[in-house]
Amino acid sequence: MPSSSLFDIAPLAEARGGLPLLVQARGDGIDLLDALAELRPLVAERLPVCAGILFRGFQVGAPERFREFAAGFGHPLLNYEFGSTPRSNVTSGVYTSTEYPPHQHIPLHNEQAYTREWPLKIWFYCVQAAQSGGETPIADSREIYRQVDEGIRRRFTERGLMYTRNFGNGLDVAWEQVFNSDDPAVVEAYCKAHQIGWEWKEDGELRTRQVCQAVARHPVTRDWVWFNQAHLFHVSNLPPEVRESLLEIVDEEDLPRNVYYGDGSPIEPSVLDEVRGVLEEAKVSFPWYSGDVLMLDNMLAAHARSPFSGPRKVVVAMSEGHGADAGA
Repeated sequence: MPSSSLFDIAPLAEARGGLPLLVQARGDGIDLLDALAELRPLVAERLPVCAGILFRGFQVGAPERFREFAAGFGHPLLNYEFGSTPRSNVTSGVYTSTEYPPHQHIPLHNEQAYTREWPLKIWFYCVQAAQSGGETPIADSREIYRQVDEGIRRRFTERGLMYTRNFGNGLDVAWEQVFNSDDPAVVEAYCKAHQIGWEWKEDGELRTRQVCQAVARHPVTRDWVWFNQAHLFHVSNLPPEVRESLLEIVDEEDLPRNVYYGDGSPIEPSVLDEVRGVLEEAKVSFPWYSGDVLMLDNMLAAHARSPFSGPRKVVVAMSEGHGADAGA
């Protein structure tokens, strides 16, 4: 990649195995959109290798400008469909990051790996960095795949995963928000088109089940990656006191979310604890600076969120929908 008068390329001090690659503006006042033409070939060359690129020191501006930058890589931005966490739409194709309370930690995960369709690219724009904490840790999903015990990896690969969700009732996101519609027929059509089993419960709420992949192969690099959210969906992810309180008021099948092996048999909590240990070992964490933009290959890199204090605003865009049935 030839040198540029607009930016320098270097490893980030906190990087691990080149993740993320740092692209630093060479001076004040360089607009990220003005650098886009030179950044496209850099991203095409480096992102499949390093899995994540951090753009730092550029002028970005309003979320609409960020949207224009993300869309400038040649693919329409995606809507946040069949989401698992609360978010708000900021502008077309741009959403807030997960709106969980600041004290909560969000474990490493690949976006929408709990479904059979997901974005290949995801961008994060730090509009306002938190006073303390609030990092977006990342990890190489190829390395996670390699480090997970071979027996566990084989079992997950062969059996797949069944995700169950119970929407609403004040315990999880309402189905109307998840499916962007209050029409049950729209929900049923979406589920049918995406191989999601559904049932309407007596109280009018919705339960879904979907069998998905545990690992996946990248359609371009052909790398195998650990690609699921079993450690997040499983009831063992809840703090013990929360888990006990929930199970006092609902049966296991009515938990807001849970996950089983693809045949419906239970996943051993000890297995998921081992997976969580691998994820923790693979994690790369670095501080956000206001104005930072992080671009990830969503299959090659997982992301998380650390607890924080003070105001924090990070917005997200996604593109290049891809699916388990696309021959990856």
